[in-house]
Amino acid sequence: MSDDHPSESTVENTPGRGRSPEAETIEPAAPEEFGLVQVWWGDGKGKTTATLGMGMRAAGHGYRVHMLQFMKGGASSVEAVRGEYNAMAALPGISYENLGHYGWHGMADGSDEADHAAQAQAGLERARELLEAADGTDLGSPIDLDAPPEDGVHMLILDEVLYAADRGLLSEDDIYGLLDAKPAELELVLSGSHAEPTYLEERADLITNVRKVKHPIDDGQRARRGTEF
Repeated sequence: MSDDHPSESTVENTPGRGRSPEAETIEPAAPEEFGLVQVWWGDGKGKTTATLGMGMRAAGHGYRVHMLQFMKGGASSVEAVRGEYNAMAALPGISYENLGHYGWHGMADGSDEADHAAQAQAGLERARELLEAADGTDLGSPIDLDAPPEDGVHMLILDEVLYAADRGLLSEDDIYGLLDAKPAELELVLSGSHAEPTYLEERADLITNVRKVKHPIDDGQRARRGTEF
């Protein structure tokens, strides 16, 4: 076959096998290769964005996904209802909950530090509950897309949990406990923290450093609807 025409094996591996792919109806399904621990950290914008995109991709295959957010309670520059919440509410198979307190811990923004600590602990307990529920579920089988996360999920995203640990609101042992409680077939995604979580190097399967090269916030740009919330 000439170089002007792709081989059959090449076409086989392209999206749509060389044809433009079409969206399909989302039906409950079970992943065949889930079970890794992912870590997303760094000083750049995009950690939550990346995990949300991955969650949306998994939900598009009919897998049950849930995001539990720590620390992200809001600020004066961010609206109460964010675009990702509206999108998740409209998509089958993906859900969220937020246990953050207003403001950011240690930022002198008028928020109560004790409340931050209490909310982080509540998030930890909730994460344990969700892991226990997943452990009691057959993750090798489809899960109803409208089922509550207490019925088990295939992918659990703990957004900003590493930031809570970085701020001392949770301990490294708390994070280890979550990993120890993870069912073998559950994909567990941890995000947050500007400081490198070196304590997870031996426990995580994927570690991504989202690094800032340039950010408009340094020039005074406030959070924008549709990009930051």
